[in-house]
Amino acid sequence: MFFKNLMAGSALGAMIATGAMAEIKIGSSLPLTGSFSIAGTKHQQGYQLCIDLINERGGIMGENVELIVSDNRSDPATAINQYERFINVDGVDAVFGTFSSRLTFPVANILARNGFVHPIPAGGALRIYTQGHKNLFYFQPNAAEYVGSSLRDMIRDLVDEADRPKTAAVVVADDFFANAVEAGFLGLEVVDPADGSVVQDMAPGYLAEAGIKVVYSEKWPEEGFNDWLNLANSIKRSEAELIVALTASAEEAVQLTRALQTVRATPKMVYYSQGTQAEFLEGTGEASEAILMHTSWHPAAPYVGLLAGEEFSNQDFAVAFQTAFDAAPDEDSAIPFAVCQGIEQAIIGAGSTDNAAMGEWLSARTADDPVRTILGRFNWSDIGLPEGKPFLMAQWNGGELQFVYPTDEFETSPLNNPKDGF
Repeated sequence: MFFKNLMAGSALGAMIATGAMAEIKIGSSLPLTGSFSIAGTKHQQGYQLCIDLINERGGIMGENVELIVSDNRSDPATAINQYERFINVDGVDAVFGTFSSRLTFPVANILARNGFVHPIPAGGALRIYTQGHKNLFYFQPNAAEYVGSSLRDMIRDLVDEADRPKTAAVVVADDFFANAVEAGFLGLEVVDPADGSVVQDMAPGYLAEAGIKVVYSEKWPEEGFNDWLNLANSIKRSEAELIVALTASAEEAVQLTRALQTVRATPKMVYYSQGTQAEFLEGTGEASEAILMHTSWHPAAPYVGLLAGEEFSNQDFAVAFQTAFDAAPDEDSAIPFAVCQGIEQAIIGAGSTDNAAMGEWLSARTADDPVRTILGRFNWSDIGLPEGKPFLMAQWNGGELQFVYPTDEFETSPLNNPKDGF
């Protein structure tokens, strides 16, 4: 039975949901309140749905699984303390990662020090993976710095020369993830905060490689920004043909879109780093039309993963999520579901919950023998980034999030270009 009202931060809630005392404990610190609360709650739903389905099918190797979730309030220090508690007080056998690069970066140190496998659902900043930690496994296509390559390639492959944007306005939240995406677009150096060394030089940048000149750029503070109309007016005055908006959340993307609509901005193309969620469409309505964004998941993707040792497709997931929560899933619930699938396969593959053995098994995956999830197949590089997985480009059209690129992954919708203003 699925519970629509999950009992956050309570082991009791998980025991009630499974109907039995758990034998395998998995902990996850998630931002259920604070600035990342919408995504954090969906992550909890994705994790809990996967655990419920596993337990309905007899558990992992015959043992029930208990999910212990704590609310870190979108605060890094709280997330660190909660993972330490999971390990040293609750005695968890494994962990699921948290949401956002800002929380994942410090948590990685704690989990590495304690020898735990760290499956990451939403922590794309390259600096997370260059700290030298073992047993990091990212369950999205690649690091955030490389996101812009998909927009560059889509423009090259799908947009006629005459319709390609020649100028861009790049506006960025001062956020760990958004700054990482910015580095790729603008060709900046990625610096290790510990010693100031250059991790990766992204020059010349994906916009330059696409022949696009940046004519306006702005960064807003991470907390408390509300001057959206002035920002939108500055973007409009730049007359940029492409708007690249790198927000920290879908909520910020909504605010910026409303402001651009108010000032009647008329770009040819708009790309956001956030906005695949239903909340974005609800908050923007017709202004969402033709806005592009990258995504790690799409409901039409014909991926078939494994769950409880049996095939479980992306479409199976969509039906199960709708049944459990009376709502359609999005990538913020699909990605954590895939993380859960990966850890289940690691425990089975290792034959135990020994994290060293689980890490060895995950590290040994190859393109021919991968982890299989609703996000597709995964095997990882030595630093924990997936190999051979492209970002998906999606676009809001007619109130539907349509998959438009790359065209060789699975069936696509035609690109709606140029955008007919806001």
